[in-house]
Amino acid sequence: MTATYELIGNKYKTLGFNNIANTLRELIEFAESQELSFLQFAELIATKEIERRNENRKKLYLKKAKFPAIKTLEEFDFSYQTTIKKKQIISLLDFTWIDNRDNLVFYGPSGIGKSHLGIALGVKAIDKGYKVLFINSNNLMEELDLAGMKNLLKQKIKSFCKYDLLIFDEMGYLPWQKKSVFNFFQLINSLYEHRSVIITTNKPFSEWGEFFIDETAATAIIDRIIHHCHIFPMSGESYRLKMQLDKQNSGGNL
Repeated sequence: MTATYELIGNKYKTLGFNNIANTLRELIEFAESQELSFLQFAELIATKEIERRNENRKKLYLKKAKFPAIKTLEEFDFSYQTTIKKKQIISLLDFTWIDNRDNLVFYGPSGIGKSHLGIALGVKAIDKGYKVLFINSNNLMEELDLAGMKNLLKQKIKSFCKYDLLIFDEMGYLPWQKKSVFNFFQLINSLYEHRSVIITTNKPFSEWGEFFIDETAATAIIDRIIHHCHIFPMSGESYRLKMQLDKQNSGGNL
């Protein structure tokens, strides 16, 4: 009987169904114990293979997304951040905005959860099968500038366009050089109406000219971002500071 399992398992491996091959004995034993019909067993095999492939895909997409840490919506304290409602964020989870190539912008002071929301939505998007990339805006600037110096800017932009959703974090914390703004404009122009972008920033659009140096370039970039965009202004005290104070207070009471 062992040889039969191995023989059939090898056939599944030849077909590329490694998950079925590795769990064949368990599947058959389960089918026998539940007295499944041939049709039900066939469905069981297909379902298990799809589930395992989805798990493997999610792991791969999460790795390629390059999140600095995994954040979830369940962890986000909506009671502390009162300027944005939970139902507003939940309404985004059908991801029609990605299908429609819309953008999201979260802006407000540091530490209030903008990056958390961006990452959490990115994780949820991966669960739904979308390809996501997270990148700090200053790292993005460096990557684009380096590609430009090597005459590889088009290739770099093309690699970004392979993702369904790009998350540009902490836009505006440091000023950019003119060449960086020009490179970023080319990226945004390529993504415009073809891919979705989430931007987190500490500055309203009226102040983007400060870190983009050039008002004309800033206007051109903003126009393309906000044409199809959901904008979420956020305010409040630093959530990170609150967490640190809570930790200290909790420790002091022990």
